[in-house]
Amino acid sequence: MADSREARFQQDIIDQMVSEGWLTGPASGYDRAAALYPEDLLAYFKDAWPERWEKFCKNNPQKSEEAFLKAVVRELDRHGSLEVLRHGFKVPGVKIDLCSFKPDHGMNPESLARYQANRLRVVPEVSYSPHFREGDYNPRLDLVLFVNGIPTATLELKSEFKQSIENAKRQYRYDRPVKDPVTRKPEPLLTFKRGALVHFAVSQDEVAMTTQLKGKDTFFLPFNQGSEEGGAGNPHPEDDSQYGTAYLWQRVFQTDAWLKILGRFLHLQKEEKEDFGGRKYTKETLIFPRYHQWDVVNQLLDSTRKEGAGNKYLIHTVPDPASPIPLRGRLTSWRPFTMLRAIACSTRWWW
Repeated sequence: MADSREARFQQDIIDQMVSEGWLTGPASGYDRAAALYPEDLLAYFKDAWPERWEKFCKNNPQKSEEAFLKAVVRELDRHGSLEVLRHGFKVPGVKIDLCSFKPDHGMNPESLARYQANRLRVVPEVSYSPHFREGDYNPRLDLVLFVNGIPTATLELKSEFKQSIENAKRQYRYDRPVKDPVTRKPEPLLTFKRGALVHFAVSQDEVAMTTQLKGKDTFFLPFNQGSEEGGAGNPHPEDDSQYGTAYLWQRVFQTDAWLKILGRFLHLQKEEKEDFGGRKYTKETLIFPRYHQWDVVNQLLDSTRKEGAGNKYLIHTVPDPASPIPLRGRLTSWRPFTMLRAIACSTRWWW
């Protein structure tokens, strides 16, 4: 990150996140081959599940930590980050859970302690490729967000002083390949499902995101609040020392909010398809909510908690040409996963 304004932008984001409970640390703590931050992975499991860790060590007395990391990498390769974070996995004699989410109706002391054991970390300037060649190929990301050592998001930052959000998109498309250009071996951090779940292109004024990097074919969706006039983009901050995109790290990356997104809002959509030869295959799409979708669901949940069940809600949706699935479809699909867990069946929704 050569530009001093961009470096200041990056540090301001980190400082804000750390003040809200995130950890930070050096990129040297990142394991390129495993695409993990091992310190946090091990610390979380030992703190949250000490009896299970003790049992795992008894079953794997030689190099227990190494064996644990290998087991996690194997499951990430097989099932992906979202599945492992949400549901964990089993090894002989031990259930491995790698994230604790808030239940719907309060927490007992044990579940609260496990929730508080979650370790969210923001790491700057991550040189991520296990296939790096000094002086030739060593790509680096501005920020990577980890939850208990597992990557959940990457960010490319651009200062509007010199470069716009389009430069960040271009960097993802052309300078952050999902495979090593020479060996064609995959980059674990950027591999769909296996690595980070979402990738944000961020400027001081706008945000865009994608859940799958595809080189030059990568498709980004806006992740903006909308202007005060009802248009695209974000409202200009009243204070020139602030950023128009501060909602991203102040609200979306707020620790409870980010864990809730991982636990309830992300959805892996599977569709059965057929190619021209008649062969069937499954198309997978990882759906991450747009900002306004996430915001309206949270507003509805807050409202029904305060006002109780039985009320009617009217949600006005506007067609979005940038989205392959309309807002109404996305919100409707989240109702079973998010809303109905917390809202009585007598509440009525109007679309």
